[in-house]
Amino acid sequence: MMRARYSAVPVVVAPHNMALGGGCELSLHADHIQAHAELYMGLVEVGVGLIPAGGGTKEMTLRFSNSIIAGDVEFNQLQEYFMNIATAKVSTSAEEARGLGYLRTKDGISLNRKRQLADAKAKVLSLSQLGYTQPVPQTNIKVLGKSALAYFEAGITGMIYGGYISEHDAKIAKKLANVMAGGDLSAPTEVSEQYLLDLEREAFLSLTGEKKTLERIHSILFKGKPLRN
Repeated sequence: MMRARYSAVPVVVAPHNMALGGGCELSLHADHIQAHAELYMGLVEVGVGLIPAGGGTKEMTLRFSNSIIAGDVEFNQLQEYFMNIATAKVSTSAEEARGLGYLRTKDGISLNRKRQLADAKAKVLSLSQLGYTQPVPQTNIKVLGKSALAYFEAGITGMIYGGYISEHDAKIAKKLANVMAGGDLSAPTEVSEQYLLDLEREAFLSLTGEKKTLERIHSILFKGKPLRN
């Protein structure tokens, strides 16, 4: 994913129909998305007891940081990105994917499926002709640390008491919250993409060792349906 983001040549993706999990993550790291209007896009890893760990969690945290405007209530914005992942929210159109933060303002939408690939090719040639320069890894991603973690954990605990989520759902949500808050930092801090990728990988690997996560993966692979345990 990071090779796609920091390639020496422009990378344009043309998702259509479904771009879920890894397909969504690859799209998030491209220089430009030329999406078909009918697009089911989302980070759905929570459904199998994991978190997005192909850069998806990192990328949504980065997009939160880049969207901050002075005077905004920052946690509310971060919570929106968190909930999209925690509830495995999937768009039902490219325009809705833009509203969920998967597509950016600059990304394009093709109404005609037969024209989509041509539109994507035209965009990649345009980026090249305009003098494409290789991006530089971002090191100034703002994370909110302990303050955000406390809010997330309070909300997760309330969801358990209300019977809306299981104990394992809560464990996954807390792992996700830890990454998106930037870990147990005492104050809001600026971190690098690699820092968040390391947190993301650590959370993912710890969840792969959970019995209930393995049960969820088994259910998807062999029964073709999600398991809520």
